[in-house]
Amino acid sequence: MSVLITTTELAAALESPNPPVVLDVRWRLTAAGGPPYDGRADYLAGHVPGAVFVDLDHDLASHPTDPAQGRHPLPTPEAFQDAVRTWGVSAGDTVVVYDGEGNLAAARAWWLLRWAGAQDVRILDGALPAWIAAGRPLETDDVTPAPGTFTVTPGSMPTLDADGAGAWAADGVLLDARAPERYRGETEPIDPKAGHIPGAVNAPTGGNLAEDGRFKSADDLRARFAALGVSPEAPVAAYCGSGVTAAHEVAALAIAGIDAALYPGSWSQWSNQDRPVATGA
Repeated sequence: MSVLITTTELAAALESPNPPVVLDVRWRLTAAGGPPYDGRADYLAGHVPGAVFVDLDHDLASHPTDPAQGRHPLPTPEAFQDAVRTWGVSAGDTVVVYDGEGNLAAARAWWLLRWAGAQDVRILDGALPAWIAAGRPLETDDVTPAPGTFTVTPGSMPTLDADGAGAWAADGVLLDARAPERYRGETEPIDPKAGHIPGAVNAPTGGNLAEDGRFKSADDLRARFAALGVSPEAPVAAYCGSGVTAAHEVAALAIAGIDAALYPGSWSQWSNQDRPVATGA
């Protein structure tokens, strides 16, 4: 099943008898102490026609009571099912996700829906900027669809816990999707410790994208990951700061034809536990 959908393909699908459910997942990480980013305000300023707004912090994560859980733990299957039905998703629906730039947040929705058992989930390649650049229309209404009937069946995408992530590099490739300076431990603006999981290889998510904000080609992505040590013989997993942008890494690997596991707790969980930390390149 293809990971991506182009603006041309989406425009045609929206005119078909069975249009996809489109989800607007605009979100960005805000600096500590700064005002929260209001993705809904941007959504209401203009979105793909028919798109439903998805609040990443509320709908795509649970609300941890202990820092050792990480900043964005996976939602419970029950809570996620309620959210998915609110978006109007039913069994067999095609779902298209996008965000405001790069699809770093939208990939979390793609991954969670696949994890929950949805079969046909696509990322709008180039995100909203590509839709606008193609001259496609925008709407400003707050879409509230009729409830869907989708049933969450968790576990359709592989995950790791902290112990599994710590042991992964012994027999596989563990990709750290954060910025190089955070991986090396030179700076850590959010979490309590700087550095990376021992044995992890740095693979910043920005390297998955071409200059126009679209994903690189499958061949280019395969070459990128091969240069990082990814091969058919070794299992692959990815983590980031809190399990959001690592989903983008899993999507890029899927485009390249490579299956990968996700460590949802990521560095925000690892660094809040009594676990070893590596620094440097």
